[in-house]
Amino acid sequence: MNKFEALGLEENLLKAIADMGFETPSDVQEKAIPILLERDTDMVSLAQTGTGKTAAFGFPMLQKINVDSRTTQGLILSPTRELCLQITNELKNYGKYCKGLNVVAIYGGASITDQARDVKRGAQIIVATPGRMKDMIGRRLVDISKIEYCVLDEADEMLNMGFYEDITEILSHSPEDKSTWLFSATMPREVSTIAKKFMHTPVEITVGGKNMGAENVSHEYYLVNARDRYQSLKRLADANPSIFSVIFCRTKRDTQKVAELLIEDGYSAAAIHGDLSQNQRDMVMKSFRNRQIQMLVATDVAARGIDVDDITHVINYQLPDEIETYTHRSGRTGRAGKTGVSIVIVSKSERRKISTIEKIIQKKFVQKDVPSGMEICEVQLFHLANKIKNTEINHDIDTYLPNINDVLEEFSKEELIKKVFSVEFTRFYNYYKKAKDLNVSNDDYKDESKDSVRYFINIGERDDFDWMTLKDFLKDLLNLGKDDVYKVDVKDSFSFFNTDTEHQEMVLSVFNDFQLEGRRVSVEISKDSGRRGGSGRRGGGGGRDRGGRRGDFKKRSDRRGSSDRGGNSDRGGSKEKSGFKGRSRRRDNSSSDNRGTGGRRRRRD
Repeated sequence: MNKFEALGLEENLLKAIADMGFETPSDVQEKAIPILLERDTDMVSLAQTGTGKTAAFGFPMLQKINVDSRTTQGLILSPTRELCLQITNELKNYGKYCKGLNVVAIYGGASITDQARDVKRGAQIIVATPGRMKDMIGRRLVDISKIEYCVLDEADEMLNMGFYEDITEILSHSPEDKSTWLFSATMPREVSTIAKKFMHTPVEITVGGKNMGAENVSHEYYLVNARDRYQSLKRLADANPSIFSVIFCRTKRDTQKVAELLIEDGYSAAAIHGDLSQNQRDMVMKSFRNRQIQMLVATDVAARGIDVDDITHVINYQLPDEIETYTHRSGRTGRAGKTGVSIVIVSKSERRKISTIEKIIQKKFVQKDVPSGMEICEVQLFHLANKIKNTEINHDIDTYLPNINDVLEEFSKEELIKKVFSVEFTRFYNYYKKAKDLNVSNDDYKDESKDSVRYFINIGERDDFDWMTLKDFLKDLLNLGKDDVYKVDVKDSFSFFNTDTEHQEMVLSVFNDFQLEGRRVSVEISKDSGRRGGSGRRGGGGGRDRGGRRGDFKKRSDRRGSSDRGGNSDRGGSKEKSGFKGRSRRRDNSSSDNRGTGGRRRRRD
């Protein structure tokens, strides 16, 4: 008996499963499918990316809908265009023997007229991004008033991208008695909130544990100076000649910059981010799947649609804004039973985040050294040897062998081997022979618990700050390095940050009678400097001036760029909502043009 048949699937679906070569259901499929087939229920399913979640909700939905009806019965919401198209294609493959099935993808960046026409023909299942779906409902181009099943796929990522209001608006047009199936890799508070709001006593299944990393992925980190980030990336690529990887950056600008530098340096690389057209994204992904591209540099949003099983490495060129996002990144590798490696390149100021991630994924990181130049030369030499050893002989070369032998007859076997290998060895040796050590000792990074001061500042999320933009604002204002302002913790109307004790007098002096747009911004030493959050605030409400009025001021988006050749910076350049408009000024009439890209996350289909 087929193992999928034991789950209760019908013959037409089992036939499609056989065509696709599926033999054994994954853990999430084995747990979810029987429950969803047996009864109409709400479900929360926690499973990592790459564990077969699409099939876990796809097969039950296909079996339960009526393909003879043209009414829309199933709605699947996903965070990005790529993922939307991927789910649509998979459902079509699963339902290839379901005569009359029509699955329509609705997403931004394509003709809304064409999509409306496809829906009007009779779409039993709609797969959509929230932004475009909300738009089409508003235009009355889609009717979901009779849906029976609703899937929130990658729910944590949708909420992380700011789609909560859109999802709420969309679901308000759907029946209350529908079955809602929520699939997520992690379970942050926001996902729990949406489950309570839209679901009734849901069944919960968990594969691997909440927020845990994938079992087949090992985790490594390399501690380097921020200015050496790009050079470290190149060495890691050179030390893994067969690398097939996704490299994650925080911003679109950094993504494009890193990809361009890699291409200039001779690597087969490309960028994928939100500024590319759909056609450009499709071309990049086609090249990556065909392995014409070895290193795909991506933002977190764009990478949501990457579904490639053979990725060997995930490289975190920069850690994500939200630490939970690391789980999604590392889930790009170690798929379909294969092993993978998730690498993090961290600067001194980011080292503490590794411990936080370890707690979330419940796995330990191994600190490794960035390879030396000579280690890379050795790796490349033996890679070439194995490549020659494993190369199948093309006998079309036989015709040319006599002339080749004539050219090389004066050399012995040993001399020929040296010459062949010198071609590759010399190239790397000349590049790396004077290469410096890029590693930073764990002993070299700051222990903020010993010689640091924690401050309270009366600005926060209400003023369009997140931890990155506040950190940038502070380091520019205080004229400090990117590693000198740390443990930035942004609350609703106030925030905390740390500097070394040696900067205490200067920090307090700068914020003595400091104003922005006529509003006083004050900094005080936190009475509870040992904790993130909580405050020893003396008088006055954080985020309000002395008169109790909350200042409405914005930040301007003009950054001083980074000297790091790899485009690295400790800022969140793609935070596209503006903040802090205008100059900051002190009462002594000295002015400082403190600018920063603004606060809250901008959602994108």
